[in-house]
Amino acid sequence: MSSAQLRPVDLAREHGLSTQAVRNYEDAGILPPARRSPHGYRAYSAGHAQALRAFLALVPGFGHATATAILQAVNAGDVDRALELIDAGHAQLRQDRQTLTAVEHALRDLADPEPATRASFVGPLARRLGVRPATLRKWERAGLLEPRRDRTTGYRVYSAADIRDAQLAHQLRRGGYPLPRIALLLDQVRTAGGVEPLEATLADWRGRLTRRGCAMLAGAAQLHAYLMAGSAVDG
Repeated sequence: MSSAQLRPVDLAREHGLSTQAVRNYEDAGILPPARRSPHGYRAYSAGHAQALRAFLALVPGFGHATATAILQAVNAGDVDRALELIDAGHAQLRQDRQTLTAVEHALRDLADPEPATRASFVGPLARRLGVRPATLRKWERAGLLEPRRDRTTGYRVYSAADIRDAQLAHQLRRGGYPLPRIALLLDQVRTAGGVEPLEATLADWRGRLTRRGCAMLAGAAQLHAYLMAGSAVDG
């Protein structure tokens, strides 16, 4: 690594940061400890500059907390831990993509039932979905389903819209989506009057996942440059 000395302002200026922010990053372990002059001034190196580039590049894809933990691990010499955090980030992105795909498929397949099967009781609907009746009742308590009650028997009666919502909830649960988030999405479906108005929302969702994936690649590239230069900074 270059032994050229850099001041906090030199690192800050490249990214439009304050010098205090650079000092804070060092205090947080995002940057390795700087060498101090006899008068106590911080003297950074090219390695510090690359560490800062890596951190700021990681934030958009992994978030501030995870990016901080990654740099802290690298600077502590625990590269395996840093790579585990990166792996976890990619695994979460993959899960999010699978969930989105499940949502898209569910919405695409949600055709209205035939007139003869527009309404369903809990047992037949549970068998149709391959779940237990208790699962449908749990979804109802969580606000996912809103079946009416038969006036004579008191049994739950699932309308065409209820069946649509149950199908969508089933797909989302298989994708690992939590019940509160499913409830919010189903509320959007009901408010919009169907699934068609959600196409723009899904397109935006996929765009955000794509941007996040690209940001992860950019962050990994900067981190790789830092690792290849040697995480032990000149001092």
